[in-house]
Amino acid sequence: MLLVVDSGNTNTVFAVYEGEECRGVWRCGSNPRRTADEYAVWLIDLMALENLDRNVITDAIVSSVVPEGNFNLTTLCQRYFKCDPMFIGEENCDLGIKALIDRPDQVGADRLVNTVAVHGRYDGDLIVVDFGTATTFDVVDKEGNYCGGVICPGINLSLDALYMAAAQLPRVDIKATTSIIGKATIPAMQSGIFWGYIGMIEGLVDRIRKEYGAEMIVVATGGLAPLFAEATEVIDHVYPDMTLRGLVEVHKRNQPQ
Repeated sequence: MLLVVDSGNTNTVFAVYEGEECRGVWRCGSNPRRTADEYAVWLIDLMALENLDRNVITDAIVSSVVPEGNFNLTTLCQRYFKCDPMFIGEENCDLGIKALIDRPDQVGADRLVNTVAVHGRYDGDLIVVDFGTATTFDVVDKEGNYCGGVICPGINLSLDALYMAAAQLPRVDIKATTSIIGKATIPAMQSGIFWGYIGMIEGLVDRIRKEYGAEMIVVATGGLAPLFAEATEVIDHVYPDMTLRGLVEVHKRNQPQ
């Protein structure tokens, strides 16, 4: 079985796949100082709850945007799962796509993996909207190549900045409000965050389509994708486990024929 690891800025997600079937998904807060032993105690116990023994793992693949934590993830795989992990971005990992941008080495591993996943599921030119620590808009051409994109502050980052910078503004939940005009501080903040991001999504998708010169399919991923997809018609599909599925596909592409 395959151990899949998506190490992001906020959360690190672990999953076990048997072929195309996902046998379990677990997440923890990203912390580059967390040791391989700490990961192992946590992960092996959670796998056992799904009747998965650590000895069933034969391979591992990692997408990481937190380089400081890669050593501990490598040690976890080698010491506890007896395999050498494949890392997105290393020379021995062929994604099967091209990054058609000025500095391909600067593209986040997760954005390239999402490109692989979304092209495998949808035809034509695509825009991937990923609601993560940053909210990103990535362009994928009909051949499956990564063509660049847009990086915006994530929703939770914006909320934290608002709370920290304004003494009289509280922390609020992210939710769709029935009215744009808030009649109190909290609903006004919730409206600004939610409908402000809807405006950003719709505006950027429109501008990307015009600049690219094609009618593109928009696919959203990330924890908040379903919430925002319900409120705008520009998001055509929601693909919750995009990065994990992309990692499975990349691993498959790198196996001996």
